[in-house]
Amino acid sequence: MLNLTGKRALVCGSTQGIGKASALQLSSLGASVTLVARNEDALKTTLKELATNAGQKHDYIVANFDKPEELKASVEKYLIGGNEFHILVNNSGGPSGGEITQAKPEDFINTFQRHLICNHLLTQLVIPGMKKNRYGRIINIISTSVKEPIKGLGVSNTIRAAVANWSKTMSFELGLFGITVNNVLPGATETARITDIVSNTSKKTGKSEEQVKADMLSKIPAGRFAKPEEIAYAVAFLASPEASYINGTNMPVDGGRMGCL
Repeated sequence: MLNLTGKRALVCGSTQGIGKASALQLSSLGASVTLVARNEDALKTTLKELATNAGQKHDYIVANFDKPEELKASVEKYLIGGNEFHILVNNSGGPSGGEITQAKPEDFINTFQRHLICNHLLTQLVIPGMKKNRYGRIINIISTSVKEPIKGLGVSNTIRAAVANWSKTMSFELGLFGITVNNVLPGATETARITDIVSNTSKKTGKSEEQVKADMLSKIPAGRFAKPEEIAYAVAFLASPEASYINGTNMPVDGGRMGCL
């Protein structure tokens, strides 16, 4: 059985969806979790839901991923108190959909900052503590689009691929210190994100939302969307000591949808 007792985790975007499910799962395995999101009321609510079965203490940081330098400053201030993290889950809401030919330069810039730059700043902050403890798990929640670009998600496809290559490069440099860097690639998951995609596709194609969902499900061998906690199970495994020799990978959790190996 996986056991994260004594480990401390920093989980981003952790008040809803996959981020929240990951925080709940890590806490259930004994980790002390620090939540990061911009809505303090939602953070306080989620904090009360975290397990304390191992006597762990949880905390939160209010931060906006649209403002990378402010995010950095908030986490940096938190670390001054002697806090160190063994696990970092980089996770933020996906960019709006749309054809890449219609994307504006600022769409790419804003998404790049929100995803790659924020991931990079947070990773730089937690690396010293991970090196000191000879234990680090950096887990990035990305998308299956890094293996197979998804039609209608032009900006997302572009930036997600950049994050995947950043992650792989990071894994080369940190492996010797007992630190792994891996990506979890969720398929269609029951979150607010999938609701938006279904709604936007419906408006664009004229199909009903029910038909859009049916079309999506027809491409998934499992015949259903994932539940957020199913993505969180993959996160928890990669965060554990048992995953110590898994480094620099892209792990799809997509019900078998993708055609590539």
